[in-house]
Amino acid sequence: MPKVTLIKGDGTGPELAEAARRCIDALGAPIEWDIQEAGTDIMATAGTPLPEATIESLRKNGIGLKAPITTPVGTGFRSVNVHLRQLFDLYACVRPCKSYPGVRSRYENIDLVVIRENTEDLYAGIEFEKGNRETLELIDWLNKHSKRKIGPNAGISIKPISVEGTQRIVRFAFEYARKMNRKKVTSVHKANIMKHTDGLWLEVSRQVAAEYPDIEFEDRIVDNMCMQLVQKPELYDVIVLPNLYGDIISDLCAGLVGGLGVAPGANIGEKGAIFEATHGSAPKYKGLNKVNPTALILSGMLMLRHLGFTKEADKLEQAVAAVIAEGKEVTYDLKPDRDDPTAVGTQQMADAIIRKIRRG
Repeated sequence: MPKVTLIKGDGTGPELAEAARRCIDALGAPIEWDIQEAGTDIMATAGTPLPEATIESLRKNGIGLKAPITTPVGTGFRSVNVHLRQLFDLYACVRPCKSYPGVRSRYENIDLVVIRENTEDLYAGIEFEKGNRETLELIDWLNKHSKRKIGPNAGISIKPISVEGTQRIVRFAFEYARKMNRKKVTSVHKANIMKHTDGLWLEVSRQVAAEYPDIEFEDRIVDNMCMQLVQKPELYDVIVLPNLYGDIISDLCAGLVGGLGVAPGANIGEKGAIFEATHGSAPKYKGLNKVNPTALILSGMLMLRHLGFTKEADKLEQAVAAVIAEGKEVTYDLKPDRDDPTAVGTQQMADAIIRKIRRG
């Protein structure tokens, strides 16, 4: 019986974690939960947003389902999400974006998968703060070795993209396409401008693509890719991107299918995986039993597939889709009118999904 670390998160995270856990338990999948804490709620007692006990649980179990965790904007607070990906080398972020009838959207029949490199690029965390001695030394060195000059009041971020990092994420994308019977992989870049980083990404993407003649391959410049996805998303299938572009494009694709409330995610490495909703913790709704649990429940569905519980995963997705399609017992954001008084709460929507599961 696999043991899964369930991280409750903060803000609305604990409510969402409870809803997802109950839905997965209703399937009868042989999973043992190891419940752990992370985020702002635990900082007062643990002195850290990521306790060592949580890290050890993930290291031991190798599989985690993580509810949303707050990362305040513009502070020195470390992102727990990014840190976990780097700590366990969860290099592949998989974000399916799929249309479910009943979800409000301008589009229909979207079925895209965004595969984002998780460990390199501008999210590697190699930054130099404005005015620090080390930053000024770096600026001085760069000014001596570059035609472009940088002023002393600049902050610096480093964008590493390696051959090895690119090879493994592009290969992951092609292997995913084969396994899931998908037909095409599109590599996204800005190689026309950043010739030694994105240029390397594109070159390696083409090299790896040659190993998979059964899968169609193409590349797109990132700004053009944004326009293409808005105009004709039906032309795309699996999209593989460096870290920053992947973060942006995955939100764009979530918008095509109705928003982050229905966007699940997985972070996968050679030795482990953590599954999480794409959206944030929405602390203003904490304790109100109001937010949509779909994204985390569907992240649990991805976890079940990863663990080999394919029948249970299919059953869970079908139950979620049925509840959304009926549109009766869904949260306010899934109603045609967000002020609809018939909207139900987080746990009540989970209850409706559980009833669908039990009816088979």
